[in-house]
Amino acid sequence: MGNTVSCCVSPSGSPKLPRQVECLEDYQISTELSDDTGPYLQHISDREVPDDLALESNPSDHARASTIFLSKSQTDGDFKCIKCSFFLKVSPGLVSKKYSSCSTIFIDDSTVSQPNLKSTIKCVTLAIYYNIKNRDSDRSLDIFDEKMHPLSREQVPDDYSRTDPEHKLIYRFVRTLFSAAQLTAECAIVTLVYLERLLTYAELDICPSNWKRIVLGAILLASKVWDDQAVWNVDYCQILKDITVEDMNEMERHFLELLQFNINVPASVYAKYYFDLRSLADGNNLSFPLEPLSNERAQKLEAISRLCEDKYKDLSRVAMRRSLSADNLVGIRRSNAVLS
Repeated sequence: MGNTVSCCVSPSGSPKLPRQVECLEDYQISTELSDDTGPYLQHISDREVPDDLALESNPSDHARASTIFLSKSQTDGDFKCIKCSFFLKVSPGLVSKKYSSCSTIFIDDSTVSQPNLKSTIKCVTLAIYYNIKNRDSDRSLDIFDEKMHPLSREQVPDDYSRTDPEHKLIYRFVRTLFSAAQLTAECAIVTLVYLERLLTYAELDICPSNWKRIVLGAILLASKVWDDQAVWNVDYCQILKDITVEDMNEMERHFLELLQFNINVPASVYAKYYFDLRSLADGNNLSFPLEPLSNERAQKLEAISRLCEDKYKDLSRVAMRRSLSADNLVGIRRSNAVLS
């Protein structure tokens, strides 16, 4: 990621997608040199924001700051009754919940370390929908304007900047990219982090005129940062047939500059976004799939539980008071606490 141009075009291409046409131009990078010590690199302390301001305005950097999409969704009047018939296929009143019994145990197959792909994309696109619907204004940049940089040869409607996209449309756009590029659910969460970081750093609004290119830029960057075998820019040109690799490169460079090249996603921030997406799903009747607990899965959970139990048992032995006699270090058993 240090050289954004060199990772945008490659003769060998992506290891994920097959290459058909290999005809790319060479790009040169010019670096401005200072008079004294060579290339000027801004120290990270020069870009740090005061804690009070950072906690208030940078939820993508700090785990204690509230995510933008959750705040936007809670200000919406129909947060608790949005219609999701497109995903549920039935009315919310007829949805039947699955409950565990003595013979069958249902568990949520989505975890913070291994989210469910389809459900995560639904939640991320719903978060994007609320960011668009409840935006403060229509601040944008030309590089993200779909009229100036169209993604297809189809004529952009005259009212493209005034009509908010439906959740269904956003979901189909993101789902198509993730399916074609074989991206993971974790990449979807990182995409949302980069998107909200862009809105905060660049003081932009995601609106009907720019949402496709902003989402595409966030997916492009997240796939390269998160995935070991990233999809090249030229591969996205095979998915979106009418976009050029030069346009993709330029958009990626602008995206990185607006992010101040801050592509770090702390684990605490990632976890916050995951659980806020779960909260968003609960408030909008987007249920995560429940699967019966199989024998194989039960054995894996039992093995993991046993490893954790042994680990904490060793830690408790190390944490014993040093005033105990050495003769009492062997065979000491502590009774489990009983919570009533």
